[in-house]
Amino acid sequence: MIIPAIDLIDGKVVRLQQGDFARKTEFSFDPLERIQDAAAQGAQLMHLVDLDGAKDPAKRQLKLISRLVKQSPLPIQTGGGIRTEKDVTDLLEAGVKRVVIGSAAVKDQQFGCRMLDTYGADNITLALDVNIKDGTALVATAGWQESSGLELISLLHTFCDHSLQHVLITDISKDGMLQGPNTELYHFIADKFPELDIIASGGISSLQDIAATVRSGAKSVVLGRALLEGRFSVKEAIACWQNA
Repeated sequence: MIIPAIDLIDGKVVRLQQGDFARKTEFSFDPLERIQDAAAQGAQLMHLVDLDGAKDPAKRQLKLISRLVKQSPLPIQTGGGIRTEKDVTDLLEAGVKRVVIGSAAVKDQQFGCRMLDTYGADNITLALDVNIKDGTALVATAGWQESSGLELISLLHTFCDHSLQHVLITDISKDGMLQGPNTELYHFIADKFPELDIIASGGISSLQDIAATVRSGAKSVVLGRALLEGRFSVKEAIACWQNA
């Protein structure tokens, strides 16, 4: 599945390079119009990142997200600084299809497992941001500023014991850089966890990158900067995904 993405700061569409707020590009797009356009081109799910919420949960853009969900022709997956069960329930009650939980689930695996058990695996997407160090995939937290010291595969085993379905994997070195995805990483994960909906994220700049991601075993891909910059359309991405 092709999943278009928009990142939001103060209601505006932006992109960060490697999660760095100091390396921000702002786009003059209306978020709802981007969602409507993606739907018109055949998208089935939209990915929203609340960067205000990621930086400070007290500044979560819940009103904006609620409005977008109500007006959106597409189901929405969203995250950004989800730290508590109330954060999860607020978004689900607002009509969000899937809540994306990252650092909180890594730092407190019992919390992540409880959210999967309580709200159902189809309503939760686990986001794991990865640094490759000496050939080992290690998971980062706190907006990529800290290493958890935990291996990706070990964490996936833990959450799969609680029926994990959707996992968003980002190679930090690739995100926002348009230098190609880490297909080796996705192939490695898909080989060990063939039942997972592996959602690839980071580095995709061309239709050739999308085709390579399909062949890697990922079942979905989030597209952000490449779409915002018009390198290809949602419709072209979907056709590439289906024909790869």
